[in-house]
Amino acid sequence: MSVFRTKTAAAVRSRWIACAILAGALVFLGACGSDDDGSAANTPNILFIVMDDVGIDQMEVFGFGGDSPPETPNIAAVADAGVRFGNTWSMPACTTSRAVFFTARFPLRTKVNGALGPDDLANSMVSPFEMTTPRLLARQGYENALFGKFHLALPGNNAAGDGIVHDLGWDTFAGWLDETGDPSSIDITAGGVAAEGQSFSCGFVPALSDSQPDGANEGACYMPDGSCTELSLRGSIPPGRICRDQGGILVPKAPCLDEVPDNVDFTALSGHYVSPLVYNFPDGRVDRVELTDPNARRFRATFAVDLAIDWIRDRPANRPWMATVSFSSAHTPLMQPPVDESNPSNVASSDLDCTDVVAQRELSNLMIESMDAEIGRLLVETGLARRNQNGGLEYEPDGTDTMVVILGDNGSLGGTVKDPFDTTRAKGTAYQTGVWVPLVVAGPLVATPNRVVSQMVNIADLYALFGEIAGIADVQQTVPRPIDAAPMLPYLVDPAQAGIRAWNYTEVGVNLQAGGTINGPCTISDSCTQIPVTKGVCEDNSGTWWGEGLDPEKTGGSTEPFTYCCEVAAFLVENCAEPPCDDPPFSITPLTSVGIRNERYKIVENGLNAYISQEEPCRNVAVTEFYEIDEANPPLLDTADANLLTGTLTAEQQTNYDALAAQLAAVRASAPPCPGDGNLDQVVDDNDIDDWKFYAETWGLSSVFDFNLDGLTDAADEQVILDHRGPCPTE
Repeated sequence: MSVFRTKTAAAVRSRWIACAILAGALVFLGACGSDDDGSAANTPNILFIVMDDVGIDQMEVFGFGGDSPPETPNIAAVADAGVRFGNTWSMPACTTSRAVFFTARFPLRTKVNGALGPDDLANSMVSPFEMTTPRLLARQGYENALFGKFHLALPGNNAAGDGIVHDLGWDTFAGWLDETGDPSSIDITAGGVAAEGQSFSCGFVPALSDSQPDGANEGACYMPDGSCTELSLRGSIPPGRICRDQGGILVPKAPCLDEVPDNVDFTALSGHYVSPLVYNFPDGRVDRVELTDPNARRFRATFAVDLAIDWIRDRPANRPWMATVSFSSAHTPLMQPPVDESNPSNVASSDLDCTDVVAQRELSNLMIESMDAEIGRLLVETGLARRNQNGGLEYEPDGTDTMVVILGDNGSLGGTVKDPFDTTRAKGTAYQTGVWVPLVVAGPLVATPNRVVSQMVNIADLYALFGEIAGIADVQQTVPRPIDAAPMLPYLVDPAQAGIRAWNYTEVGVNLQAGGTINGPCTISDSCTQIPVTKGVCEDNSGTWWGEGLDPEKTGGSTEPFTYCCEVAAFLVENCAEPPCDDPPFSITPLTSVGIRNERYKIVENGLNAYISQEEPCRNVAVTEFYEIDEANPPLLDTADANLLTGTLTAEQQTNYDALAAQLAAVRASAPPCPGDGNLDQVVDDNDIDDWKFYAETWGLSSVFDFNLDGLTDAADEQVILDHRGPCPTE
């Protein structure tokens, strides 16, 4: 069915704008979201599109992209018909950002401090007691679905298992619940066909060439159902890539046989192409499909859009919906997207080495361009847009009843960052390159489209926007705990709207693990970081792993795992073969990073275990920095040479520094701990005992009621509840 409702779009916008004017800056719109008869026919649908690891530095539509921006004509068409938010902050990592825009609560409240990994406890996942966006909108009659990447929780340490998406409020989910929440490493055996000593960095058998002597220009393409097709080089496109795109495995230089050869392995995960696919259904049913299922062997971006199209087309006309399409592009491991023969760069990429740092910049562009094409297809096939005679996207939101929101979840990965942004202060940090993200909003509620909002916005504010679109009068009153969202709808309905936020905030840190453990060290280029959650993730980012399971051939002979980067530094200084050997060969990435800003100035606070000397290899250090920033083109960034605290502050600078420091202290004081309040209702009482009992008796392992963080939900945690009965502190 078409989601066009042209007869109501103008009337809806007029009525909402009138309500906004009457309500003023707070935009209390309670009576404005439904018809006089109480139906929800005029309540806009919401299509929320999340791009992965795409910072504002990539986006030509925001005036950036460097010398080689990815081409994103479909996103540009949406932006031209809507509003570009040119001053939007995310959190520095994917899980933290997702937790914030789906709960409106900063990490200091949720303890979702960093990107989730398999060792993280449920205490650092989004709590099943949070008022998530789908729960908020369900109160207004919305159906909610999520397609693609989840990463708000992981099945391994969570009582809900593969049902975690439904457990957090979504009616429908189809996507990937990987061990780390992100795509797995590339299968360099290309499905088991690599001979001893061979490896295929992009997950498929390349074409035969001087640089690829193990490649093949022909072979047998086997599918999981046992069928086989003989393929050969198509132009310059290798049969291995053609077969991979179809969900198959190519046996190079061989004909089809009656039986699938023994070395063909359909059970190996591989980046964006072979994924652990999980479905959650509205009735609570859960289905994890086999890796031989054709859907589990499709390029992730294509799969997510296909499922979203089917779901949106199937929605009844009299009930509003919110569909989240959450891409994994352009997250590592970076790979060639499916062949697009209309794009010469796409075709030529068949020859790239996916581990090469320079090649990864090109692969990132191709993945973003592929995602843009999928966004265009999503809009066209759901009836929200159409193609003109030249194939361009024609998007006229006044003819729809659907608000479209496109967001980047955090800054770009360092090696892919575009000039003039800072590759050393990118994703994972609270610096501008790490948290300044693209945000586009379009739809029938937008007045005066094709404009830029330069006022500060935080991704937490999207939660408020979704509630405002749904007609919720006071989002904070609807949520029984503090939230950090400011209104956003005023910017859409009033081009003259003044700034609502006086300050903005971001943070990233270390997730909670049993026994206080931490992710192992990973050296990447000239830095050491503990953000990668596993050895595989470290190596996917061209790094060397120094934690449990390290490879002595890559670590200079070290056989014992290291806990902190500073210990790696001490080892390398001690075993330095080429003097001078006084300093480690890398910088250490902070374990925690917090940023707070006003219109012009910004404080960054970093916490790390720093290398001091061989006599004192590790010391906890807190570093405070202060910058002047702006969003001009080129922007004024918080680069290493711009720290104002290295000199004497002017009176104006000192005033701003003091004000921001006080604001940061107030933010921290607003989230006092409340031991025993596992259900987040702001009081420790018998309800917590009842909920603790459920998890203790039905699960017993990690849960939000594991207050002593030992990975168990047991009597020791019950005692915490008994010892802390009463209201939670407010400051």
